[in-house]
Amino acid sequence: MRRMMLAALAIWMAAIGAGYAQDKLKVAVSQRGFWDSSWVEFGQVAGFFKEVGLEIEPFYTDGGAQTLTAVMSGSVDIGLSNGFLGVIGAYVKNGDGLPVRVISAQMTGAHELFWYVKADSPYKSLKDVPEGKTVAFSSPGSSSNLILLTLLRQAGSKAKPLAVGGAPASFTQTMTGQVDVGWSVVPLGLQDVDAGKIRIIARAREATELLNQTIRVNLANVESLKTKRAAIVKFMQAYAKAIEWGYSDPKAIDIFAQNMKVPREIAKKGVDEFYPKAAMQYAEIKDVERSLKDALDYKFIPSPKTPKDIEGLFDIVYKGK
Repeated sequence: MRRMMLAALAIWMAAIGAGYAQDKLKVAVSQRGFWDSSWVEFGQVAGFFKEVGLEIEPFYTDGGAQTLTAVMSGSVDIGLSNGFLGVIGAYVKNGDGLPVRVISAQMTGAHELFWYVKADSPYKSLKDVPEGKTVAFSSPGSSSNLILLTLLRQAGSKAKPLAVGGAPASFTQTMTGQVDVGWSVVPLGLQDVDAGKIRIIARAREATELLNQTIRVNLANVESLKTKRAAIVKFMQAYAKAIEWGYSDPKAIDIFAQNMKVPREIAKKGVDEFYPKAAMQYAEIKDVERSLKDALDYKFIPSPKTPKDIEGLFDIVYKGK
């Protein structure tokens, strides 16, 4: 009898172990260490993923385009912080055959990015940057791409947008003269502004057209949504808790400062002034009509589309309480 009980216990433990193995998710995160790319890290530190029986394997990319590719290939289950215009373009090209769905909003409105020049540059604003001069953004289809195009349009500037990669690469290229205007995300660069090395000439929040528009989204692979849907829902529940924790627990600022290698006061200033909590709402993709107009204007799609045309792109798995 004892042997039979031990055998039954072993089978039960194996089943439990298998159940947890099924709840392992691979997650691609754009731009490691930024405030709004830290929710997975915060969720792990606070234990929120463990609470719901999830094991998260994060994979960090250089931007939304690389993240989208990872989700499309099926090498990850979830992709966080993808420029919405790039996703729209991919869906219009592939239709329901695109192996990706939008599962939540990631950023609504434009807030944390800025554009700068070297201290000795003659440019005071984007309006001053002449045709042919280069202004940096990260990658095609990214939110930095959308925000820059919007700012250039508002300024009436014919400067040339140039994809340069991440913020550190942009800084190097700007300071060496390869790019005329660099891009960055707070708190990166704020110390250099304070030290007088660079000057900010445009801020994302000046793109007033984007105020109520979702500019970045979170994605899941279609096959993962079929086979791991319950786990993805639990992921979003923990993701929501991680956002709350980030804005309430001082440890979050400590982690952010350490990741960005800046003093804590600079990290806190960045969050307080550039990352409003309301922008992190995840339940609703806002102002899809304007995103479709932008996608057409900026040639991400070849012809006009309506929200109904792309409704198959969305599978919002969790809207909170």
